[in-house]
Order: sequence, then C-alpha cells, then structure tokens
Amino acid sequence: MSKGKICCLTESHFDETEFRVFNEFWPKNDYEFEYLSYLWNQPSITFKGNDYTSDCTVTQCVTKVEPTDYKAILMIGGYAMDRLRYEEHPKEGQLNNSPAVQFLRKAVKAMDEGKLKIGTICHSLWLFCAYPPLIKGRKVTCAHNIMYDVMNAGGIVVYDGEQNKDIVIDGNLITGRHPGVVDQFVEVFIKELEK
Repeated sequence: MSKGKICCLTESHFDETEFRVFNEFWPKNDYEFEYLSYLWNQPSITFKGNDYTSDCTVTQCVTKVEPTDYKAILMIGGYAMDRLRYEEHPKEGQLNNSPAVQFLRKAVKAMDEGKLKIGTICHSLWLFCAYPPLIKGRKVTCAHNIMYDVMNAGGIVVYDGEQNKDIVIDGNLITGRHPGVVDQFVEVFIKELEK
C-alpha cells in the first residue's frame, strides 16, 4: 500500500548519484515516485545525467500538475535546476516566470501552509534563486560553488566549521549539501515527512 506520491524535478545534467539513491529509496519505503519537468509540448523527454551513464524519461509536465498532488517535492542536483529556470521570453523588470519557477512558487506557498515538504540538494537551490522571494530569509545548505548565488538571493547559508552544514531543516524545507550526503538526506527527509 502506497504512503503517498513524491515527485522530483529534473532536467538534463542531473546528478546521477542522487538519481540512483532516489530511485531505490522511495519505492523501497512504499512511496510512489515520479519525475517531473517542463516537457515543451512533448509527451515525454529523456534527459541524460551528468556522467552520461543514466537516462531519465519524464512523462509528467510541471504545467499539468499541482504541487499538492504530491506529499513531497524533491529537486535533484547537478545542473538540472539551472536548465529548468530557463525563461523563453523574459521581460524587463519581471522576476523569472519559467514554467518550473511558476510551479515552485505554488509549491512554496503550499509548503508554507504545511501542505507538503520540499527537499533540495547540491545545486538545486538554483531554481529558488531564480525567484529570490522564495528563498529570502530561509536557512539552507547547498554546494559550496552556488552558496553566493543563494546568499545574493537572500538565503541564509548555515555553516559547520569551514564548510556548509550537511543537512539543514527550516520548517518544511529540508536541504542537503551535496551528493556525498544523499543517503543521510533521504533518511532525514523521510523522518520529517512521516512525523
């Protein structure tokens, strides 16, 4: 019996270590698990991972679902979230309005209302950075090489000595530093989810 449905936002150049862990962990713990992306009016798109050894075929588009269709939303690391924040027709003076950012805005609203959990790891806070009000004032961790992007968007990066903390929980937002902590990240996330 399923405990609920979890989705993971992805695109090309996703982190393959996280991909393998997510694919095994969530079904093993009785959650329905699917990938979500912007599909450019296609029925499906197959994305390649960072190392070109894993493929991920996505059939669900961010424009066709609501965040509250899921119990939790994950965002995979690598360069996938940078690609998802691509905006086809930007306008001067307008904050990012890409389909994935529109979905994330709704997801963060639902998260703040206690309706779902959101988990990010490694580079995936890049999607939050595309629309700074979503991250402003939130305590987070991320890969060292995007931490200044996160801080410039108003996020509060939490340190552990001379590195970013491995895992940070701020309300219903759970963030992980990089793929080296993905096993710890999913264990913390499921505990938060099942409280």
